[in-house]
Amino acid sequence: MINRLKDKVLSGESITEKEAILLLNVDDKESLYEAAHQITRQLCGHYFDSCSIINAKSGRCPENCKWCAQSNHYHTQIEKYDLIDKQTGVEIAQKNQQAGIRRIALVTSGKQQKGDKLLPICSIFKELKAKTRMLLCASLGLLSRDELIQLQQAGVQRYHCNLETAPSYFNTLCSTHTQEQKIETIRAAQAIGMDVCSGGIIGMGETMLQRIELAFKLKELYIQSIPINILQPIKGTPLENQPPLEPEEILTTVALFRFINPTAFLRFAGGRASICKEVQQKLLYIGINSAIMGDMLTTIGSKTDEDKILFQTSGYTL
Repeated sequence: MINRLKDKVLSGESITEKEAILLLNVDDKESLYEAAHQITRQLCGHYFDSCSIINAKSGRCPENCKWCAQSNHYHTQIEKYDLIDKQTGVEIAQKNQQAGIRRIALVTSGKQQKGDKLLPICSIFKELKAKTRMLLCASLGLLSRDELIQLQQAGVQRYHCNLETAPSYFNTLCSTHTQEQKIETIRAAQAIGMDVCSGGIIGMGETMLQRIELAFKLKELYIQSIPINILQPIKGTPLENQPPLEPEEILTTVALFRFINPTAFLRFAGGRASICKEVQQKLLYIGINSAIMGDMLTTIGSKTDEDKILFQTSGYTL
């Protein structure tokens, strides 16, 4: 059954949710992982996509997302500051460029950066475009078509807006905005020709079936850059006592995401540092073929030089 579904994917067809559930329930996980590896190699090749993020505005967020240290609803120990200046943004971006990282994203806390708040952010992007060779990405919350056009005119090529979790589970984790609002932003970005990056966080209490649901929703939205975050419980948030995922659960999740989204960049994101190197190597074998490198907003990221060695020894070309 595993090989039949693998061949179905390799022939250009899509598996169904029912078939994904059959894969979830197989006893021979190693055969599942090997099949996902073959899909990755045949449909994605050996190219590895790298990006980094700048936490351009931190804390004081009015939203109540239960996983997030930046929410004003919770008492966490993160640093809080307003928008960074242009020079700081350029210096960070140039450092990442020198390290061989291809993309850089400005990420801000808050539901949205609208009106006058968007102008200085666009100014930073224009400076990054003028003084670096990096591809520019933005993660600024819920934006309209006109606001996304402003970013596009400032040089932004990709917009990031995570779905975070399955549609059936999102309202359990956040009540101050909806997943449908996120999808509206994604579709608005796609409508003006922007690339879109969107994924989620696993380990927030969702079921494996809900992870499959998320993977199919991303497929429905034609997302080709999918960050897979692993929850790092942060003290002070409602999820601070959430138990860590077992390695097999993480490996199986990535294998299923690869079967469902066979040509996408599945991206190491937040929480990677919490799993051992051996599991990271196996994830790279199964289907991870991109990564956010460097610091990860409010949690510790990874060292770029060590990452390069890890990715290259896993058979990828940066």
